[in-house]
Amino acid sequence: MAGSGTASGLAAGSTEDEGRETMSFLDEKIWTGSVFSGDWGASAAGELSVVEPATGIELGRTGLAGPTEIGSAAAAAAEAQAAWAETSFEERAAVLRNAGRLFEEHAAEIEEWIVRETGAIPPKAALETHIAAQECYEAAALASHTTGEILPTAKKRLSLARRIPVGVVGVISPFNFPLILGIRSVAPALALGNAVILKPDPRTAVSGGVVLARVFEEAGLPPGVFHMLPGRADAGEALVTDPHVRVISFTGSTAAGRKVGELAGRLLKRAHLELGGNSALIVLDDADLDLAVSAAAFGSFMHQGQICMTTGRHLVHESLAGEFTERLAAKADALPVGDPAVEPVALGPIIDAHQLEKVHAVVTASVEAGARLAAGGTYENLYYRPTVLADVTPDSPAYTTEIFGPVAPVSVFSSFDDAADLARSTDYGLSLGILSRDVMKALDLAGRIPSGIVHINDQTVDDEATAPFGGVGISGTGGRAGGPAANIEAFTETQWVTMQGDIAPYPF
Repeated sequence: MAGSGTASGLAAGSTEDEGRETMSFLDEKIWTGSVFSGDWGASAAGELSVVEPATGIELGRTGLAGPTEIGSAAAAAAEAQAAWAETSFEERAAVLRNAGRLFEEHAAEIEEWIVRETGAIPPKAALETHIAAQECYEAAALASHTTGEILPTAKKRLSLARRIPVGVVGVISPFNFPLILGIRSVAPALALGNAVILKPDPRTAVSGGVVLARVFEEAGLPPGVFHMLPGRADAGEALVTDPHVRVISFTGSTAAGRKVGELAGRLLKRAHLELGGNSALIVLDDADLDLAVSAAAFGSFMHQGQICMTTGRHLVHESLAGEFTERLAAKADALPVGDPAVEPVALGPIIDAHQLEKVHAVVTASVEAGARLAAGGTYENLYYRPTVLADVTPDSPAYTTEIFGPVAPVSVFSSFDDAADLARSTDYGLSLGILSRDVMKALDLAGRIPSGIVHINDQTVDDEATAPFGGVGISGTGGRAGGPAANIEAFTETQWVTMQGDIAPYPF
């Protein structure tokens, strides 16, 4: 990498015929050692190393934000937000359209960073840039949709309810899909007239932070309206508690989300929480077994299982369970695992050693509790083999825990009611997949299982910019991302306004 001496090829500049150096969109010279608050600058909190999980190589260094930087950014965002909210929806929409175009124009460079920084395979990285662009285009259309309602009134006046921006929105995004899970809150919040402070996960500060800052910097967003501050827990707490920040959009673990919700609740702030999952894929007795196994493998092994919607429990009818498990294990054994930046693989590395240890601990404890290891269960460095656990019971750690790794626990059911009971025997409620040739039967089953998302004849991992996204139970506070209704609800306030021709007389 230019300037770091550690990883050449990423964000490197080129030289024109005259010898004048040009910079790529994500050139290190722009952001090394810096955070973004309308322009790039060093942080008093120091720097943050950006490490490639596949190799351990340092890819670069960003700035590291602490509570001081959060406080300064929040004050600046509040000041800039008023003018941004006063711009016409046409101007705001134009900035969001520019942002979408920039994601498309620089997709190759952005995707290389996603592959290197997150351990993603290239198709997953391409999915992120595609959805990021779509989120911006949908947000551009949202800018003109902050409509209101004329209300009935017993008095001689006009009474109406209208939607207005909340002010400053804090976005805390995770490492697994850093681009998507940042932009899906950032784009609609900006389109609706808010200022935004983004705190990306420090493990993916470039693909989850620098990329967004560069896009909005080039898209024409006024300075001070968007801030990008990679930070750790102290920065996150400062963001939640800062009095200028009125709404928090958090995506992450249930444990961390509880802390965010508690802090926000004490301050009477809205916190939109998209948290963990332990999603079930139900394979009914009439399902096509070949297609079911393929869908099941994708649901559990895509991006090393590091997705909130990952298929965490495979509930299979007893007539299919033996063959399903055998075929899924064979598929797992055949999937190549390695460095996605240098070879065509199906799975890359786990994000870091701490996460790998958590995954392996669940697998080991589940086998000790009686589960059978049908495939995988081994690792080298951060590369964890896709794993299939058979004979998993409802009291097994693999059944009750969000593993966040490439592990497919298989449990058996005997009846329709048994399938419903097993599927809802969890406090999570994010996503649900049901595979059956009888879609009406599957729809009936879905109605018995609390879940924010249901996919019939598909696995559990899916997301679109046009659809509401969110879970119930300990998976979050419902669909607060995606789609016009959810985004308007998330990032605006309802204001009641009355107007009358003369000042009303009172007997005082």
